[in-house]
Amino acid sequence: MPIENIPEIFITNKKEHPDLFVYDFKMTSDVVKSKVNLGMNMFSFLQVGKKQVHFAGTSVAVNKDQSLLLKKGNWLWTELLDAEAIYYCKLFFFSEKKLTDFLSKYTNNVKPYIEEVPYFVIENDEYIAAFIASLSSNTFKNHSYSDALIVLKFEEIMLYLLNKYGNKFEYYLHSLISKEVSPFKNTVESNVHSNLKLEEIAFLCNMSLSTFKRHFTNEYNEPPGKWLQDKRLQKAKELLQGGDLKASDIYLDIGYNNLSNFSVAFKNKFGISPTDISN
Repeated sequence: MPIENIPEIFITNKKEHPDLFVYDFKMTSDVVKSKVNLGMNMFSFLQVGKKQVHFAGTSVAVNKDQSLLLKKGNWLWTELLDAEAIYYCKLFFFSEKKLTDFLSKYTNNVKPYIEEVPYFVIENDEYIAAFIASLSSNTFKNHSYSDALIVLKFEEIMLYLLNKYGNKFEYYLHSLISKEVSPFKNTVESNVHSNLKLEEIAFLCNMSLSTFKRHFTNEYNEPPGKWLQDKRLQKAKELLQGGDLKASDIYLDIGYNNLSNFSVAFKNKFGISPTDISN
């Protein structure tokens, strides 16, 4: 079975790579478990028919009373006709850039630790039904303000769902962001073995100390002071075990202002003093 690259196969001008894209999808025969490489995150607003999707170790089925928001990646899709012998849905694709822009604009942009699920099931209501009715690929053709209009439609449905589902939906949106090392994590981890203080690292992250601490705890599930101290003491132990350095040679580089504080912290963590290792 060939792999379908979506939304690429729906885009007529192959030179275009839109950040937002709407497609009206119709089908008159059942398709069971088609292989789909979903290149963008996508709303699936099902209007007629039934849909089941499989992603890694999970699956979900919906009917026309529900909509789906799907994470980009590899999916198996089963699309089944209804009594009307047709399958019809509206697909609304959005890039990670547009999602990041939206989250920066409307949320605190802190991703808490959550179990990651690649789909979000939306229970349709009158507002969502009206939104779906207003959404069509034809809406954005030959329209002088089509680019601006589709951005408004994207923000409209996102804001409505944030209001409808609250934190649950916000956390899901944050989970859609790729897990490449963020600038925040890159800054933190490149300074693990420096002697920078927390407020100095926070400054490099363009954050206040309180925001930095909150963001850090959400990212690493541990307060930054303890996390950094553990990492730096572990590094100190490795340096001392090398045999070439003494505690007096390294305590400043490990972030301690004096040898006595370093020795106490080291002994509290490892049960022996640094001199016991280097001797």
